[in-house]
Order: sequence, then structure tokens, then C-alpha cells
Amino acid sequence: MTTTLITGKGGTPHITSGDMGAMQAGIIGNGSYLLQGSDGTFPTVTMQDANHALIPVLNLVVEGRYARVTEAETATIESGVSGRNRNDLVCLKYTRNGQNIETAAIAVLKGTPNTGTAADPTVPSGSIHSASGTAWIPIARIPISGITPGMPVMLIKQLPPISKLWDSVTQTLITSQYGTVTGVKTGNVAQINVDWKSANTASWGTGVFGTIPEGWRPVADVRGTWSGRDGGSQREFLLKTDGTFTYANRGGGQNGDVFTTTMTYIVA
Repeated sequence: MTTTLITGKGGTPHITSGDMGAMQAGIIGNGSYLLQGSDGTFPTVTMQDANHALIPVLNLVVEGRYARVTEAETATIESGVSGRNRNDLVCLKYTRNGQNIETAAIAVLKGTPNTGTAADPTVPSGSIHSASGTAWIPIARIPISGITPGMPVMLIKQLPPISKLWDSVTQTLITSQYGTVTGVKTGNVAQINVDWKSANTASWGTGVFGTIPEGWRPVADVRGTWSGRDGGSQREFLLKTDGTFTYANRGGGQNGDVFTTTMTYIVA
């Protein structure tokens, strides 16, 4: 039997690390990623002193496996040689033994000193996906010039949380028989786009788009303008802090056809 209901009750233990790793890799990606910390930032490796790199609390997803550094720890960096340059790599070393017991630990790959530009050491081949006995996942590079280690360079990819990815996706904020208002957002900056099918043709007429939902409302009232062809159809747009979104014609001849506009503002 090759089809299994992994997260269904089977009566006996049947969910393996391979099952969960395959699911997490399928959702997150097949590579290796650094997750943000509880404070919303991505932690970095630093040098504690000339011979010790300080690895902070880390949350990692490596080829589908979730690994954590639950308390800050150090990794030993061998002293450099005067007049020579070297790159070392701080890595997560994954190991699978003959009984399929899996472990992970911080380990250092030492580079080769030379008098020219330093090169990263060769990362041993091996993949968790391929059931290798070991797999090395570089986290940071330690550049060493002579006897002096430089600032560590983070190598592992940062994976933003779903909430930030969702912000970057265009969302429909208002839908009406007259048109739509869509938006994209990153952090506390939003851009909304109006695509309207018709307009009030009265010289000083007004119109209502609708109400922008919470989470997209501005920190202060926002005004924008729109001008039609040949100096006609001048309108002012007003987005209020309570989400009310309206327009008002500014006198003269007004065209009732399709119109569009874009507004960018700070979200409350």
C-alpha cells in the first residue's frame, strides 16, 4: 500500500520526519531558510571575540526540516595567519545514522588560507531530500584577514512570514457595480488603485466609492486629484481615516466615462 493518510488516525505511529519534511518543503520551498524571530527581525551571527562566532537563537527550515537554536551558542574559529586571508563557514550540519536517527548541530567549515582573495571552502555534497547521511547548510561566512576576523556575512535566505507576503499581494478592497478599488501594501505604506466605470456628470457633483476596510485606512485624511482630457473632468478624491472614500467634481464640464486613479499613503 503506497497511499497513506498521513495526518489521519492510523491506530499505530505512522507519521515520520520524512512525511512532515516533504509537506513543509512543498509549502515553504525545497531550499534552506531563516525565519524571523519573535521580535519581528531576522537574527544574525556576530563575533564574540577573535576565536568565537556567536550564534543567536535561530529558527531554520532546511530542506523541509525545522531546526532551532534554542539558546545562543558559540562556534570556535581557528586563528588566522598573518599575511593570509581565509573564509570560514558557520553551518548547520545535519546527520542521519544507520537507524535513521536524525540530528543537527552548529559546525564550522574551515577555508584555505591564501595571500590573495579568500574563497569559501567547498561545502560537502549531501541532501536531506536524497536521504544523505550528512548535509551541510551554510548560515554565515566569517572573513578573516590575517589574524583579524571580519564581520560575519549571513548567507542563508530570509523567509518573511505569510503576513508580509499577503501584504504584497493585490487585494480587492471595494467592489461595486460601478467599479473596483484594489490595493497593495508593504509595512505601513499602501497604494490603492481605482478603476471606475462611470462618474457623476454634474459640475459640482459627488460620488461614493465605498469604505476602505480596517488595516488599509490612512493615519490622516488623504486627498488626490484627477484631470480628464483637454482640461475637463477635474475631480478631487478624499480618503478619510474612517475608511470613507469619495470624489467631488471641481466645476466645469464633466465626463461621465471610465476613469482611474492611484493614491499612496501611510496606513494607520
